[in-house]
Amino acid sequence: MSLNVLWLQSGGCGGCSMSLLCADTPDFAGMLESLDIHLLWHPSLSLESGSEMLSILNDCLQGRTRLDVLCLEGAVLRGPHHTGRFHMLAGTDKSMMHWLEQLSSVAQHVVAVGSCAAWGGISATGANATQACGLQFEDEHAGGLLGKDFRAKGGLPVVNVAGCPTHPGWVTDTLMTLADGSMREADLDGLNRPRFYADQLVHHGCTRNEYYEFKASASKPSDLGCMMENMGCKGTQAHADCNIRLWNTDGSCIRGGFACINCTEPGFQTPGHSFEATPKLAGIPIGLPTDMPKAWFVALASLSKSATPKRVKQNSTADHLVLPPVSRKSGKRS
Repeated sequence: MSLNVLWLQSGGCGGCSMSLLCADTPDFAGMLESLDIHLLWHPSLSLESGSEMLSILNDCLQGRTRLDVLCLEGAVLRGPHHTGRFHMLAGTDKSMMHWLEQLSSVAQHVVAVGSCAAWGGISATGANATQACGLQFEDEHAGGLLGKDFRAKGGLPVVNVAGCPTHPGWVTDTLMTLADGSMREADLDGLNRPRFYADQLVHHGCTRNEYYEFKASASKPSDLGCMMENMGCKGTQAHADCNIRLWNTDGSCIRGGFACINCTEPGFQTPGHSFEATPKLAGIPIGLPTDMPKAWFVALASLSKSATPKRVKQNSTADHLVLPPVSRKSGKRS
């Protein structure tokens, strides 16, 4: 039996849909068909519009069409004054907020696609005049539109496939595990993100890890060194497998020369400093690895810097490999 997926968009840029279309296949529609995933409706991929689209929504609400997964991309816009009228669904006199509440009550599973749908994300930046929030979180606080105690008919809370944007593999793997019934609440972390990607750190698999180990840091965007100390990189704090499950099988933010901004976490959009800078206290970065005591990190960093090989130190502040690893003879006769 195919998995019926309804995909709606609210306050956001559509970037998660754009990312999904970059899934590692030349035939996106064929991939969904092979996974037995049926898109009831998607704002960019479906032909239905107007009354046809409204019929699909009403069929789901009335039980004439089975709604297995409701996906939301973009934040819920609750303003003004919690009326939701900043985002009305065209052709109806009802807000998207209302439709989401109703459809969530009949869906077997509810999935927040992207950090906007999960926590509010970019849409909730600053004064948040639109009262944007996630489906079950408002930044790191449980609640959101549906409330902290919400459970879909299948028994799970909102599954937060967080990211800005999401990796296409995170979305398709989530849908597949929901389709085969293998996802349990234990498979979600404390923020209800699927653990198959959230149990990793962006730091894992980073091509700059040798520079990190010796605290050989980049000082400008083109440098090869570790970007944590000076360039704002939060890869040691960010829960995602970006450097293991590469984007388009080839890259990641860090491999493209950009620091990790921790986009899978609540509140990433308002770090209190520019994304390309590392705030420090007494010369020590404030954002240290989440699973290491600060005193240990400072001691290890000092020791590492004193032992940094000349090759690593010189390469870290260059835009290309200046000194390659030296080949040493083993002393053995061939």
